[in-house]
Amino acid sequence: MEPGVIKKLDEVVVNRIAAGEIIQKPANALKELIENSLDANATHIQVTVKSGGLKLLQIQDNGTGIRREDLAIVCERFTTSKLIKFEDLSNIGTFGFRGEALASISHVAHLNIQTKTAKESCGYKASYEDGMMKGPPKACAGNQGTIITVEDLFYNMPQRRQCLKSPTEEMQKICDVVSKYAVHNSSVAFTLKKFGEAPILRTMGRSTRECNIANIYGTQIGRALLPIELQDDVHKFKFTALVTKVDYSEKRGIMLLFINHRLVESIALKAAIDNVYSTYLPKGMHPFTYISLEITPTHLDVNVHPTKHEVHFLYEDEIIDKIKRRIELKLLGSNTSRTFYKQLRLPGVTDPDMEDSENVTILKNVDKERMDKDRVRTDSKEQKMDKFILQKPNEKESDFNTTSFDRIEDESFKVNTTRKSGVLLTSIKQMQGNVERRLNVVLRKILKDLVFVGTVDQTYALFQHETKLYLCNTSKFCEELFYQRLIFEFQNLPHIKLENPLAIKELVRIALECEEAGWSPEDGDKMELAESASKILIEKAPIMREYFSLRINEEGQLETLPAILPQHYPSSTNLPMYILRLATEVDWESEVECFESFCRETAQFYALTSALEMESLPQRHKWLVEHVLYPSFKRYLLPPNNLKQQLYELTSLSQLYKVFERC
Repeated sequence: MEPGVIKKLDEVVVNRIAAGEIIQKPANALKELIENSLDANATHIQVTVKSGGLKLLQIQDNGTGIRREDLAIVCERFTTSKLIKFEDLSNIGTFGFRGEALASISHVAHLNIQTKTAKESCGYKASYEDGMMKGPPKACAGNQGTIITVEDLFYNMPQRRQCLKSPTEEMQKICDVVSKYAVHNSSVAFTLKKFGEAPILRTMGRSTRECNIANIYGTQIGRALLPIELQDDVHKFKFTALVTKVDYSEKRGIMLLFINHRLVESIALKAAIDNVYSTYLPKGMHPFTYISLEITPTHLDVNVHPTKHEVHFLYEDEIIDKIKRRIELKLLGSNTSRTFYKQLRLPGVTDPDMEDSENVTILKNVDKERMDKDRVRTDSKEQKMDKFILQKPNEKESDFNTTSFDRIEDESFKVNTTRKSGVLLTSIKQMQGNVERRLNVVLRKILKDLVFVGTVDQTYALFQHETKLYLCNTSKFCEELFYQRLIFEFQNLPHIKLENPLAIKELVRIALECEEAGWSPEDGDKMELAESASKILIEKAPIMREYFSLRINEEGQLETLPAILPQHYPSSTNLPMYILRLATEVDWESEVECFESFCRETAQFYALTSALEMESLPQRHKWLVEHVLYPSFKRYLLPPNNLKQQLYELTSLSQLYKVFERC
């Protein structure tokens, strides 16, 4: 068989093929036309549609218009006013830049343009076919702006026309495009209507995005919106979003994504946001999200796809990760009300009033598909590990509960919960930002949905997440929790009042007697060291009192300690060593290092449980871990990556079932 002869395609065929890549459906053509109107600084855009845009697609704006002398070439390929050389792409600030939209439309439809600029006394109109103007422009009356009329779209491409959806479905896609641009460009008035009918979508100019979302997508979404902002100087981007709270969800999620004001899609970003919301929403339900991402133009490649619905940008993984963390933090702060759905009938249980036996069979089949190894215990009150451990007669669980806690509480501590408002210092904002940046979203999700199982000892405890059992280093998690509460409750911490103030000097002397202090004769006399440490703490007392509710009076007596968590009190056994370390380990000279080291030392002190206290009141410790510490992990803790090393997956139901199957 002879090889085919290679021929150069006719220019008309080439242009029609290219046009088919750029203009794929009516909504796609409309997107290009809307962007042209916005590039022309239009403040009012009206779209008229007939038969889903196949018979008529008209857009009218009040923008700058097209100069008469440019009408002859406006529909030729690669003619544009927005780009001169290829390097300009790195700083492109307009939607259009290739000069292909109008040319492509003219190759697959009948195109008419009517336009008027501010300097011209009248308007002009012209018709186009295959990129060429049919005759000279004709003068006409008209207001400033442009009217572009597209008729009989794909009249010369029957295969493409047959592949399109019904006019109703194409109209829905057009409405979707107009809706999204109307939300993002809230200062522009948009109108969408079918030919000869009243408008089906209308927004007022100089509005807000929140108002337009409520107007277009419904007041239920409008009431559930949360504003989020993030400006990052490292990766040079600005993130603005409106997302729904966790008490709103729909089966069909809606995501509006604009990157540098261009309507685009991002599978990676959508997956990341769905992953964040999966912690809160029922399975199969999704949020409404509007996102505007502004990236420095030198980091963005807009010339990726003919339709320009896809863009590439530098540091994509890092930027998406930061966006995930910011949304997660916002949702955590807004999780005050939730909507739950009650299941009225358990799968596989026959309803006496149910007459349809086929439906009963379906429910039973669903129950069979749900394997035992996939069943998850969701009620922590069903059975805990303590039920299977032989207890001493004087250590019954019923002897220690929320009411008995007050009886055994250390009588020397009395909590004062008076709060005050203050100005957040830049150093504290920086520390809070560091916590947010270090957040491990996966670990946060595990903590959010954990089910407590039981304590192992003074350091470790067990909890369940879904079908997996974890061993957790409670002490390390507590240390991070207390550190974060100190900086997020900065200057607003309640205080624990000591009934009998304790002399700082004596506490330091007691600490120096401990082996942990590491004192040696070369360090000097213990009393002199205690006196020196006491002077340092008295001098720095105003800082500790003002910002952390730790009060040392002028006589050098400790009067109060910060109350970091309700119903939690630090170990009195470790108090002397804590006071000594405040004097020796805290960097009192630099603001950031001072707050950082003070919070770390305090967090370490509060996380310690002495062996003596564990032995004397074991049930108190168990109650504290289950009812105070782990609920606080679920509510407050933003776990950093390094805490993954303190969490051990012991087993899962699927692994246990494999063992049972071999038995």
